Amino acid sequence: MSQYLKEQILKLKKEKNAIILAHYYQVGEIQDIADFVGDSFELSRKAKENSADIIVFCGVRFMAESAKVLSPNKTVLLPVKEAGCPMADMAEVEQVLNMKKEHPNAKVVTYVNSSVEVKAVSDICCTSSNAIKIVNKIDANEIIFIPDKNLGSYVQEQVPNKKIVLWNGHCCVHDRITADNVLRSKEDNPKLKVLVHPECKSEVRNLADYIGSTSGIINFAKESQDNEFLIVTEEGVLHKLEKENQGKEFTGIRGMTCKNMKKTTLEDVYACLEEMKYEINIDEAVRKKAANALENMLILGSD
Repeated sequence: MSQYLKEQILKLKKEKNAIILAHYYQVGEIQDIADFVGDSFELSRKAKENSADIIVFCGVRFMAESAKVLSPNKTVLLPVKEAGCPMADMAEVEQVLNMKKEHPNAKVVTYVNSSVEVKAVSDICCTSSNAIKIVNKIDANEIIFIPDKNLGSYVQEQVPNKKIVLWNGHCCVHDRITADNVLRSKEDNPKLKVLVHPECKSEVRNLADYIGSTSGIINFAKESQDNEFLIVTEEGVLHKLEKENQGKEFTGIRGMTCKNMKKTTLEDVYACLEEMKYEINIDEAVRKKAANALENMLILGSD
C-alpha cells in the first residue's frame, strides 16, 4: 500500500508542479518521499528558492506559515491541519506587546518556533543555529527573547554582556529531559558523545560534548572521528543520522517524541495534494510585518 501511495504522490507532484518539504522530526517514510529534508527555516528558504507552484510542508503550522511568509505567491499546504506546536502557542501577541511596554528599550528577538502573528510584532527572528549571532549583532543591550526560555538561557550564557528577558515558554519534548536521563543512558557506554539541542535545560546542556541545532547535530556527527553518539533531541533525526553515517551508532533518549510531528502520514500527503486542502493563508499586513522580522534575521544572521 505504501509503495502505491508513494507512486501516486510522485505522479501528483509532477502534474501539479509541487515539492514536498519534510522536517527532520517527521517519520522516516515521509522524509524518504521529500524533495528536501531539513530544519524549519532552512526548508522555508528552499521553498522560496524553488520554482514549484505548490509547497507541501510536512511539519507543523508555524513552519508552513514561515514558508508562506517568504513565498506569498505560492500555494502552501499543511497535510495535517491539527499539527501545531505547543511552544509556539505559549506566546500571544497581547502578551508580547505588554512585555514591550514593560521593557521599552528592549528589542524583541523571536525564535522561528512561533506564530506568524507573534513574528509580526517582533524586531527580528532567529533560529537555534544563529540565535547567538543575532543577539550579539542586534543594536540593543536588552533583549526580550521569545518563546523558548531554554534557548534564551543558552544565549544568555554565551552573550553575558547583554540582558536577556526570558519568556516562560518551552518545547515539551526537550524540556522534560533531565541530567539523570543522560547519565542513565551513558551507564552502559560511558564513551558515548552527547549531542544536545539548546532547547534542553541547562543541566542537560552541561553534560554535552556538543550543543547545536538539529542540522548542527547532524553535521557534527558526520564530521566527528567518534563513532558512538547519544542524540538528545527529537527522535526523528535518528533516521537521517543512521541513513547517512554507516558504521556509526546513534542512541536516542526514550520519550523524545513530538506527537504533532508524527501526525503526518503518506495518506495525508496524498489527500493534501489530490484535494489541495489545508492551504495556509495569512493576512497580508501581518505577513509583511513577519517578513520584515525574518528578513532582518537573514541580514544579521549572515557572516
